[in-house]
Amino acid sequence: MFISKDIRYIGVNDHQVDLFEGQYAVPDGMAYNSYIIRDYKIAVMDTVDQHFTHEWLDKLAGELGDDKPDYLIVHHMEPDHSANILNFMKLYPEAQIVSSAAAFRIMNNYFGTDFADRRLIVGEGDTLPLGRHVLQFITAPMVHWPEVIMSYDKEDKVLFSADAFGKFGALDRPGEDWACEARRYYFGIVGKFGDKVQELLKKASALDIKTICPLHGPVLKENLAYYLDLYNTWSAYEAESEGVAIAYTSVYGHTKEAVEKLALMLNAEGCPEVSVMDLAREDMAEAVEDAFRYGKLVLATTTYNSGIFPFMQTFIEELKERNYQKRTIAFIENGSWAPQAAKIMRNMLEGGKELTFAENTVKITGALNDTSSAQLKALAQELGASYEKPGAEELAKQDPKAMFKIGYGLYVVTTHDGKKDNGCIVNTVVQLTSSPNRIAVCINKQNYTHHIVEQTGRLNLNCLSVDAPFSVFQDFGFVSGRAADKFAGRTIHRSDNGLAYLDQYINAYLSLKVEEQQDMGTHGLFICSVTESKVISNAESMTYSYYQSHVKPRPPKAGEGEEKKKGWVCTVCGYVYEGEELPPDFICPLCKHGAADFEKL
Repeated sequence: MFISKDIRYIGVNDHQVDLFEGQYAVPDGMAYNSYIIRDYKIAVMDTVDQHFTHEWLDKLAGELGDDKPDYLIVHHMEPDHSANILNFMKLYPEAQIVSSAAAFRIMNNYFGTDFADRRLIVGEGDTLPLGRHVLQFITAPMVHWPEVIMSYDKEDKVLFSADAFGKFGALDRPGEDWACEARRYYFGIVGKFGDKVQELLKKASALDIKTICPLHGPVLKENLAYYLDLYNTWSAYEAESEGVAIAYTSVYGHTKEAVEKLALMLNAEGCPEVSVMDLAREDMAEAVEDAFRYGKLVLATTTYNSGIFPFMQTFIEELKERNYQKRTIAFIENGSWAPQAAKIMRNMLEGGKELTFAENTVKITGALNDTSSAQLKALAQELGASYEKPGAEELAKQDPKAMFKIGYGLYVVTTHDGKKDNGCIVNTVVQLTSSPNRIAVCINKQNYTHHIVEQTGRLNLNCLSVDAPFSVFQDFGFVSGRAADKFAGRTIHRSDNGLAYLDQYINAYLSLKVEEQQDMGTHGLFICSVTESKVISNAESMTYSYYQSHVKPRPPKAGEGEEKKKGWVCTVCGYVYEGEELPPDFICPLCKHGAADFEKL
């Protein structure tokens, strides 16, 4: 790789490493960057990790040809960059090592020698002429080790930036957004030393930089202001994006439920971005990254062993270690008998600089109730006060009725729980492929049928025809199979898999075997193979629009029958929610459809 006419890349990619520095997940590997400057004098910039000695030395030899290097510039002594110093010096005994005084002390720790007879100590502002190229040295202590230096090539205007401006990921993987993994890298590794990065950026501002060559990640050549501005934002502990990060732990799902409702409420308040992080399951470094990315943070956890849940404890300690500051923080606590998590979390963070604590705290005593739900709404309004709520023009762009224009069929999924037959109405079924034949069926998790399919891996898909009366939807859509026998009074026919299929009102059935399941949040998506299929009649299939127009009973118009109720009606099943305002997270208790499927009476 050519950096310029005289500067070449001789780094390596590591796909063996799974945890960088023993803690950061790197599924895309790592790059250990090294460079060579060919001039009247030849300088090699850093070595690589010990596992890649021969690959690196081969690359170096390929660039040198019959020449010998004059200098090894050591910008940083961390072993992923310095491991091959001794190998290099044995191979090229006439070369000199150029580095800081502190670096040579660390070399003695690693190699048992500080190369006293073959070293050149440099400090702030020192220069090293190579010919046309002259290197100017910049000290960068604690970015992120005390010995770190950087060098600036005045000829090609290249900054060799040590670990600064680096990122996770090998260079031979497909391109991705630089900021995502660079942000996680920065706050994980350099984030504690924002003041030192600010000092470095001031020095860099006096240089005419055209290219940045870091020790990890890609060489940066275009739009350098973008990268420099991000580093300035990060190191000044300013919020990069408008939004709210929510970090939570949940034992039995009640705290998770509150967090999910808060996220919906924040969206309704106009919050541009809401990031929700389950600390027990997601990468802790990703969670730390998002906590620094946004200006507001909600911490939600349970009281646990008279303290707080361990993953939350660790998360807050990670934030404190990195000087978390200049943010608004809110708390949600849960405890069945003596909740005190909010107090503990606040005490842990009290010493942070310029931290503002929200006035509203949500207190859950086991599960959400009217009181804690009201606290949740108050917190959403407080955090969302600075955001512009969607106006009439914006709301007009989000017409929920547009969803009804998507073509849907209506089906009954039949199952067996080991004791009795069961079934439910579904409207999301699609044939994914014909060879092999794969059918996707989406079922609401609140339906007992979802649980049975998840347990047994078998189902029958009954394709309803237009002659199906409303009673079919009542029987299979408005009651739970746990409490009712949905096949009572029906003649039962069974397919080869032993499951029932409807004896009337269908035009076909398919017997399915679950091959793969995907979690879609409120629903489960089952991807199935077809084990049996049979056409019952040539009747037209029931569609969602046909059901709406010809099958579903219409609510009485104003003035008809009893006094008109005030509230919202489910356009799917006709259930009426009484009240002036429909909660944005409301789920119809009958058909399990959300608020988008309700209309005001």
